[in-house]
Amino acid sequence: MSTIQIIFLFSTTLMYSTPLIFTALGGVMSEKSGVINIGLEGMMTFGAFAASWAAITYSNPWLGFIVGGVAGMLLALLHAIASIKFKANQVVSGMAINFLGLGLAIFFCRIFFEGASMTPPLDLETKIPQIFGQYATVYVAFFLTALIWFIFNKSSLGLRLISSGEHPKGAVAAGIKVNRYKYFGVLSSGFLAGLGGASLSIAIVSNFRPTLISGQGFIALAAMIFGKWNPIGTLFACLFFGFSQALVVFIGGFETQIISSQLLATLPYILTLIILVSFMKKTTAPSALGQ
Repeated sequence: MSTIQIIFLFSTTLMYSTPLIFTALGGVMSEKSGVINIGLEGMMTFGAFAASWAAITYSNPWLGFIVGGVAGMLLALLHAIASIKFKANQVVSGMAINFLGLGLAIFFCRIFFEGASMTPPLDLETKIPQIFGQYATVYVAFFLTALIWFIFNKSSLGLRLISSGEHPKGAVAAGIKVNRYKYFGVLSSGFLAGLGGASLSIAIVSNFRPTLISGQGFIALAAMIFGKWNPIGTLFACLFFGFSQALVVFIGGFETQIISSQLLATLPYILTLIILVSFMKKTTAPSALGQ
C-alpha cells in the first residue's frame, strides 16, 4: 500500500468517525445518568435537517451546526419528559423518537423547500470549513471527547451524574437531585447527537436527505457499548467503525472488479452485529440503567 493510499484511509477514517463520535458521546452522557437512549438515530436525523436548513437560510455553517445540536436536544427533551417525569418505557420512548425525528425532518423539509424531501446542496461558503485537510468538526469531536472525560473524572458534576446512573437511591440520600442530572444527561445526549447529524449534512455530504443517517445512530450505540461507556474507549470504537466505512470507500475505489459495491456497503453493519454479539456479555452497563 502506497503512502498516498495510507493517508487517504487515515483522513477518510477521521471524516466518517466524526458523526459517530458526537453521537456515541451523547449516548454515554445519557446512559451514564441512567437513561437508555436508543433515539439517537432520530435526534441525528432531525439535527441533520435543522443544520442544513439554518446553514442555507443564514449562510452560516457554524450557526447551522449549533442549530442542529439544539434540534437534537428538543427531541431529547421529549424523551427525558417521557422517561424521567412519566417513567415511560425508555426503549419504547427512544424508538418513538427515531420515527418522530425522521418524520419531522421530512415534514419541515417539504414546508421550507417547496415540497422537496431533501435540501439543496450547500456551496463552499455554507459548508463547515476544512483545517489541515480535515473538516473542523473532526477537531471539535476530539475536543469534546477530552472535555467529557474531564467532566466524568475530574469534576463534581461528572461524579454526581455517574452516581445518578449507578446508585440513584444512595445519591438521593446524599442530597443529590438525581432527576436534575438525568435531565442534564439526556439533553446533552440530544445536543451531541444533533451535532453528529449536522456534521454529516453540512460537512461530509453537503445536504440533507431522508436516507442520510441510515443506521449511523445505531452504529454509535454499538460504539458506546464497545467502548464500555467510557469517552476514550468510545472514541476508539468510533474510529474502528469509521475505518470500516473508509475501507468500503477505499476498496470500492480501487478494487471494484473483485468485490461488489452492494456487498461492501454492508460491511459496517456486519461489524456492528459482530461487535454487539461478541462484547455485550463482556461489558458492564451503569447499574441503574433503565430504572
